[in-house]
Amino acid sequence: MKLKVKDVDIATGGVRIIILNSADAQKLDLHHMDRVMVRKSNRKITAVVDIAESEKAVPKGRIGLMEEVLDDVNAKEGDIVDIKLAKKPESVSYIKKKLDGKRLNYNQIKEIIKDITLNNLTDIELTTFVTSYYIRKSDMQEVADLTRAMIETGEKLNFDKGKIIVDLHSIGGVPNNRTTMIVVPILVAAGYKFPKTSSRAITSPAGTADTMEVLCSVKHSVQKLKRIIKKVGGFIVWGGSVNLAPADDRIIQVERPLSIDSEAQMMASIMAKKASVGSTHLLLEIPVGRETKIKRKSRAEHLKKRFRSLGRKMGIKVKTIICNGNEPVGNGIGPVLEARDVLWILKGDKRGPSDLKNKSLMMAGNLLNFVGATTRGRKMAKEILESGKAYEAFIRIVKAQGGKEIDPDSLKAGRFSYDVCSERDGYISGFDNQGIARVARIAGAPRDKKAGIYLYKHAGDKVKKGDKIFTIYTENKIKLSYAKEAMKKTKTYILRSRKTHL
Repeated sequence: MKLKVKDVDIATGGVRIIILNSADAQKLDLHHMDRVMVRKSNRKITAVVDIAESEKAVPKGRIGLMEEVLDDVNAKEGDIVDIKLAKKPESVSYIKKKLDGKRLNYNQIKEIIKDITLNNLTDIELTTFVTSYYIRKSDMQEVADLTRAMIETGEKLNFDKGKIIVDLHSIGGVPNNRTTMIVVPILVAAGYKFPKTSSRAITSPAGTADTMEVLCSVKHSVQKLKRIIKKVGGFIVWGGSVNLAPADDRIIQVERPLSIDSEAQMMASIMAKKASVGSTHLLLEIPVGRETKIKRKSRAEHLKKRFRSLGRKMGIKVKTIICNGNEPVGNGIGPVLEARDVLWILKGDKRGPSDLKNKSLMMAGNLLNFVGATTRGRKMAKEILESGKAYEAFIRIVKAQGGKEIDPDSLKAGRFSYDVCSERDGYISGFDNQGIARVARIAGAPRDKKAGIYLYKHAGDKVKKGDKIFTIYTENKIKLSYAKEAMKKTKTYILRSRKTHL
């Protein structure tokens, strides 16, 4: 059937969708969610059908094309296109197979991941895929196949074979925890290649990429990243801009609102991104706590074994450390406040939070031991940090990524603030990570780089009535009122009469 194009001036952000008048759809026996082939000259695309119930939306003889379809077939308002019924992608049958509890092979998984990357699956089909891996178990071979499929459908950074490429990843759930921005320059200063791709915040007040962006650009092409690695030895960039394992971003978009996190997909996501940058040695941190992703040590130990096994299949050596995740690490929460903490530590300023410094030295030391640089990794890491070599390496990375050296004291928090003070004498027993993160996000973080929270106390600290526990910062007076209201309804910290920890 030939139809005249109507530009509906709407973008879906991914899935290809066309809109037919109900009369034209009836002629072709097409229904909602069916697929059609749209062709103009030698350009064609498979799209999902939506149906307009009124002539006003899409008249008979017309076809409404979303922006993605217009671009794919190079069409404009008034052009003529031809449509015909198309089959569902073969990957849909493989998704049903997994849902039925059957094991998928590499080729089947790769077909699914390819269709996710090309936006060939509807939201329902993608959600079914994510759900199938959540409710059905996967053996290590299937997890490895899922990992390889994610790697093969994205770009890769290739380095000289035989070179040690170090990497770091935290399972997450702890506010601040900006160890990456300290560990990377320590290892680079020690002479190791460290290509670090990091995430933006999803439910936290800042991801590593959001914090790094305070100082320099975190979006670069693969070609530029190769030049940066060659020139300075490392980078810290936003993984979403590099097209490494791109299907992962769409999978996460489904997992987040459903609050589900399939073990197989989580492992494949992490390892695919590490393999895509050529990592040979990965230090994996698993924080355990009430508000972290991993709530029990037994679960952390299980993941430790599984990651080591997957690492062997992918040719990556994996060392796992299990940490206490019951409170934020560092003082600043939010991009600017976290960046200031990092710079203070790298410059040897006494205002740098000691817990973040110590954790970073522990992790850097573990990596130095892991790669065989020394048997006294923490001592070596401390010497590199305190000599100023780590700071020099960090500034080289920042400049290579388009930034410049910045005085940490020039990094100012938001203009509007509110102090949260202790209502009585006692001891800080712990913090509610989710509560703290929620208040900081309502204040505007991470979009408002200057918004967030600054902590003055940590678990175990003694406080007197009226002592400041933390300050909320924002650039927006209305958001401050929202944050104050949320803080009153959220248990952000726990105060006890005696010294105890969560």
